[in-house]
Amino acid sequence: MEKKVQIGKTELYVNPIGLGTNAVGGHNIFPNLDEEAGRELVRKGLANGINFIDTAYMYGPKRSEEIIGEVIKERANRSEIVIATKAAHQFIGNDIKINNSPAFLIQSVEEALQRLQTDYIDLFYIHFPDPNTPKDEAVGALKQLKDEGKIRAIGVSNFTIEQIKEANKDGYVDVIQDEYNLLNRAAEKELFPYAVENRISFIPYFPLASGLLTGKYDKQTNLAEKRGKFFERELFEATLVKVEKLRKLASTKGAEVAHVVLAWYLTLDVIDVIIPGAKRPDQVLQNLKTLEVQLTEEEIQEIDRIFQ
Repeated sequence: MEKKVQIGKTELYVNPIGLGTNAVGGHNIFPNLDEEAGRELVRKGLANGINFIDTAYMYGPKRSEEIIGEVIKERANRSEIVIATKAAHQFIGNDIKINNSPAFLIQSVEEALQRLQTDYIDLFYIHFPDPNTPKDEAVGALKQLKDEGKIRAIGVSNFTIEQIKEANKDGYVDVIQDEYNLLNRAAEKELFPYAVENRISFIPYFPLASGLLTGKYDKQTNLAEKRGKFFERELFEATLVKVEKLRKLASTKGAEVAHVVLAWYLTLDVIDVIIPGAKRPDQVLQNLKTLEVQLTEEEIQEIDRIFQ
C-alpha cells in the first residue's frame, strides 16, 4: 500500500492513487452536497494511505479548499500530505474571466494558502489559459513563488501543446493536467511525447469518462437523464461493448472494470499518479484497490487494442 512514486521531476512523492475532490464542497458542480460527507471522504483517504489531494478554487468556489484545510488541520503532520490546487477564474461582479496575469496568480496563491490553512502548496496549477498573458510570464510568477517556498511544483491545466511549450520555455513546468481516458486519447499524439521528453508528469482528469468506464451502465441506462459527451447514444453503445471485454479481463483478476482501467493508465510512462474522484468514503477505498491489479504486457496491449 505504501509504495510512493515521484511526480515527474518534482520532490513530491505520492501514493499513485490520489483523490480528486470536486465533490468536497463543490456546490457549484454537484447540488445538495453534504459537507460533513466531504470531510469524511478526505479523512477516509488520508487514513488509508492516500496522501495526494487535488482541489481547485473553482470547486465551490473556494469551499473545497476550505474544507480540505479544516481536515488537514486535524492531522499532526502536514508534511505527509501533498496538496494540489488550481486557479485562473476571476469573478468580476457576476462575470467570470480567466486571468493568468502574474499579479492575479500571486494573489490567488496567497488566498489559497489562507483557505487551506497552510504555509505552502505542494503543486499549484494555472487552471485554464487566458487569451492574453504570455505563458512563460505566468509560469515565471509561479517560479518566483516556488523560490519563496510558497509552492513546491508548477502545473498547467487545459493548455494546448503550443501553450505548454511557451509556458515551459525555461523548463519550469512540472505537471500537465488535462482530459485523458480510454475514450479520448488525443493527448497521446503530441502532449505525451513532449511531456516524456521534458520529464513533465501528466495527470489525467475524467479518467473514468464520467463513470462510463466503470462498468456500472448498461443498455437499460436512461440516457435522457445523463449529461455530457460520453452519453451520446452512438458512443455510449459502442463503449458498452468494449467495457464488456474489459469486464471479462477484470473478472479473471477478481477486480472491477474501473480498477483495470486505472491500472492501465499507471502503466504509461507519462502518468505517475491518478486522481479519481469519489462521492462516498467506500468509493475512496474502492479506488485504492487499483493498486492490487497487476497487468501483464499482453493484457496492456489487449486493452490498448480494444480502445484503439
